[in-house]
Amino acid sequence: MAAVGVDHFEALYRQHPDPWRIASAWYERRKRALLLASLGREQYAHAFEPGCGNGDLTLPLAGRCGQVCAVDFAGTAIDRCRARIQEQGMAHVEALALDLPRQWPPVPEGGFDLIIVSELGYYLDDSALAAFLQGIDGCLAPGGELVACHLRLDFDDRQQGTDALHQALGSLPGMSPLVEHREDVFLLNGWQRQHKDDA
Repeated sequence: MAAVGVDHFEALYRQHPDPWRIASAWYERRKRALLLASLGREQYAHAFEPGCGNGDLTLPLAGRCGQVCAVDFAGTAIDRCRARIQEQGMAHVEALALDLPRQWPPVPEGGFDLIIVSELGYYLDDSALAAFLQGIDGCLAPGGELVACHLRLDFDDRQQGTDALHQALGSLPGMSPLVEHREDVFLLNGWQRQHKDDA
């Protein structure tokens, strides 16, 4: 369903162990630290991380969550993520290879109280993005947090503009802004879903 197909990501991960230098580049390490620092709570019950890649965000996130569901298109990336999870003895982290948004992970009762969409949404064409937004809307718990972080620079595979993508995420029902960090290179936003009584 994604305009940029699964085969594209699978090929990138097979050609290079870290195609975007997520683990090594200062930009990526700094951005990850800012994202983690922007989370409103110290601990979460059940987080969902679509587009987890090799698990560079998954591992530190796991230290702040009772459970984590990490998902990626590419089976090679998920295999590497699983190996790191197993090496760290993180039995509370599940890594799934799913073709989001066509395939969706099991949703915990009451929904996820944290969803992180990082460097993923702009690969989705309009149809896939609409389905992805519907999926996020359906699985974010009341009171839960949604965090989005995406590159703002142009690149060949881009299907969505970052600012418009974040506006669409922030326009989901019941969203209240929590944090914004804007730079020329990337945009980071966080929102909290209001409880029905607060809406």
